[in-house]
Amino acid sequence: MLSPFFHRWERRLADVSKDRVVRPFEWGLDWLPSGSNGHQPDPQARVQAYVHDVLRDAHAWFTPPATSEYDVSAPAADGSSIVRFPSALTTPHPENNVVTTRLFPAASGRTGGRRAVLVMAQWNADDQGHVGLCRLLARFGMSALRLSLPYHDTRMPPELTRADYIVSANVVRTLEVCRQAVLDARRAIAWLSSQGYDRIGILGTSLGSCLSMLTACHEPLIRAQALNHISPYFGDVVWHGLSTRHVRQGLEGHVSLDDLRQLWLPISPQAHLDTLKARDVKSLLVYARYDLTFPVHLSRDLVKGFRDRRIPHKVSVLPCGHYSTGVAPFKFMDGALLTRFLHAAL
Repeated sequence: MLSPFFHRWERRLADVSKDRVVRPFEWGLDWLPSGSNGHQPDPQARVQAYVHDVLRDAHAWFTPPATSEYDVSAPAADGSSIVRFPSALTTPHPENNVVTTRLFPAASGRTGGRRAVLVMAQWNADDQGHVGLCRLLARFGMSALRLSLPYHDTRMPPELTRADYIVSANVVRTLEVCRQAVLDARRAIAWLSSQGYDRIGILGTSLGSCLSMLTACHEPLIRAQALNHISPYFGDVVWHGLSTRHVRQGLEGHVSLDDLRQLWLPISPQAHLDTLKARDVKSLLVYARYDLTFPVHLSRDLVKGFRDRRIPHKVSVLPCGHYSTGVAPFKFMDGALLTRFLHAAL
């Protein structure tokens, strides 16, 4: 009975954004690493061959070289500090090649050990996205390091008003920029470890949830993950989701959903479940009962994937939609779920 109400509300909240642009379809061959299947005459075949090669050793694809180039600012009035470092993947946009993170240290006297959580907010989050959640984590004894995703806030080139280059109708660019986010996350976690944090978790929402799980699958320092809005397949969310209708418009007529699912398999949680099973990571899976952006059947499919493989996990279902998760009282419910889980898991 509540579905029509929440679905209407979700559509109204989604329509607040007026700057969505339908960008032309591109294979993005210029984003392929040099020497990647250059002998293939057909663009789709070249991308498929690259994806095949990536999946043969996804761990290497998601592993950055080490760096010591971390620049830490003096603490601000609220106690937070900015930590910057070079991205492991160089893109054509200099702004995007410097990773910006913000550290919210655990409240004095409530550390409970050296616990830290890397936080990855949703697609198109500005520099204040999830700051309140970071402060909540810090209040409960977990230092929070908020990572600005590629092409977001300070990393956005001047020609953009939205973070279109991380999810778009450019097939390989979407692959590579999402990979960049995972490489950035692993460098951020390496910095946390160098600062003495030995109980590290990760928290992600929406796109950040997908990227967080990819990171947790390949980063041995992560002990717990809280995934907020979930799906097994990257391509299915783009194809069916409310927030990505304009991206689908650019894709339609050039690639089918079945093709897209396979082309974006390296950045889909489904492809990495067996890797996760081999690791000792505590997982919380959160989805929203009336979600139109991460359709509910996709969220349940990922939960089933965990259950079928007997991967230890907990599930929480929010009584709202995707956008309404950010509105009171649901944002408080969600924040409490995520914080409580990580506090116990770490």
